[in-house]
Amino acid sequence: MRTTMRFLLAAALAMGTTGALAQQQQQQAPLKPDVTKQHGDWLVRCYPVTSPSPCDMFELLAQKKSGNRVMSVSFAYAPKANRYVVQIAVPLGVELSKGLTIKAADYASPALRFRRCDRGGCYIEGVTDPAMLDALGQNGGQAKASIVSTEGKTLDINFSLNGFAEARADMTDLAKQKAKEPSAQAQ
Repeated sequence: MRTTMRFLLAAALAMGTTGALAQQQQQQAPLKPDVTKQHGDWLVRCYPVTSPSPCDMFELLAQKKSGNRVMSVSFAYAPKANRYVVQIAVPLGVELSKGLTIKAADYASPALRFRRCDRGGCYIEGVTDPAMLDALGQNGGQAKASIVSTEGKTLDINFSLNGFAEARADMTDLAKQKAKEPSAQAQ
């Protein structure tokens, strides 16, 4: 997974710095994290911006041959609000009204509703119940996200929980630290 993420990051950076609109693209290029830590299959990232949730924990699942995203999962912590937020991205072609469910061992989430779609895919976004993160952190092995295609076929996407609990603890602590840093507040 690390190799796939590095390849995608390198490709994105290469495309963002060439061409006639390089200066404009650099201004719109994704911000690079100033902190990254790997915990199993989860990457903790913190960004040098003033934000209610300056850090997240992230897992990307991509097709091996094409490098196309199959699913990405991101959880972030907003220290001032004492809340966790989630973003899950899946490809287009999902039955929006069915939502997405997550299952791991004896945990099953309620249907999470899609908030929006764009040319990159469809997204679950919003505040999440800490009980979901607690349950995922206790399972440690694999979880399964289930979606329904527009053809009515249920598709299961397995993702790893290896390192989930450690990534959550680290991300939460880093978010609290960054929220207190004077340099983060001044930006």
